[in-house]
Amino acid sequence: MFSGQAGLNYSFNLSDDRELLDAPAGRAKLSPTGFVVLSVVLGFIMTFGFLNNFVVLLLFCKFKKLRTPVNMLLLNISVSDMLVCLFGTTLSFASSIRGRWLLGRIGCSWYGFINSCFGIVSLISLVILSYDRYSTLTVYNKQGINYRKPLLAVGGTWLYSLFWTVPPLLGWSSYGIEGAGTSCSVSWTVQTAQSHAYIICLFTFCLGIPILVMIYCYSRLLWAVKQVGRIRKTAARKREYHILFMVVTTAACYLVCWMPYGVVAMMATFGPPNIISPVASVVPSLLAKSSTVINPLIYILMNKQFYKCFLILFHCGHWSADNGNTSMPSKTTAIQLNRRVYSNTVACADQLSTDKDANM
Repeated sequence: MFSGQAGLNYSFNLSDDRELLDAPAGRAKLSPTGFVVLSVVLGFIMTFGFLNNFVVLLLFCKFKKLRTPVNMLLLNISVSDMLVCLFGTTLSFASSIRGRWLLGRIGCSWYGFINSCFGIVSLISLVILSYDRYSTLTVYNKQGINYRKPLLAVGGTWLYSLFWTVPPLLGWSSYGIEGAGTSCSVSWTVQTAQSHAYIICLFTFCLGIPILVMIYCYSRLLWAVKQVGRIRKTAARKREYHILFMVVTTAACYLVCWMPYGVVAMMATFGPPNIISPVASVVPSLLAKSSTVINPLIYILMNKQFYKCFLILFHCGHWSADNGNTSMPSKTTAIQLNRRVYSNTVACADQLSTDKDANM
């Protein structure tokens, strides 16, 4: 299905950009059926990744109560994920349909840059979220809502990401074709000291250290939750714990999606030549891209505020764009209203009957 002699007929033709080929000549690509499956999966990720993140952005625009400092970082992740779907996954989807990369060297560099940049933005946002939850739950303060720090943090995630993703565009390593020849990333297989130095720095500062920070923060947080939960069980604390659970789940899903890709990339960089087959390179790449679909579902299903606003926006007819409060009466209130109307109707009928008897 994914490899074999038939795959040789689908090797991409880049006569004007032969230097893009990182894989040795003659290496089998995906079979026609493999490219069809790849196109279907990428189409699913592209469509639902965009729609899910668009819904999150729509909720932020419509409901003022969602615009909290911690949610600014969630919004940042949704923006980066939606941009990946718009400007990255679409290119890989179109190339998979044709069975080859379509946009040459410049398009390959663009694709590799934006996917790396937006992926690092999401990861660093999760790191900052973990520290925010750690400081919120372990340092008790009574300061009011402050948007300055979250906005600076959002700007910092983009600057940090650009710092590590622009160098390949300037000559420190490069972006090249990967996997089945329908997507691009950092040139993992280039065997030069310069390329290896960049990849080591990239994995150290954009994967290793961020993961260690998250593990430390969440380990301390889980210990604190266990200790404080025995003593203090206020509604505010329960809400903080629920947010903590949501953020931990988001981080865990992100790591599950991206760690296989990181392992395969390291094997391609420091392992023997051609150690990674087309299937072994395509599957982790698709799993990494699937994070753009999963993250918005976590926000909506696990965050009570998001979930209520989602139901209001798509299932109920009355909502306020300013504060997100519903104007629909509850079931108990409706029953009481119906009883009151019925009682008034009976009273009016009795009064009319009395007046009629008196006139007779």
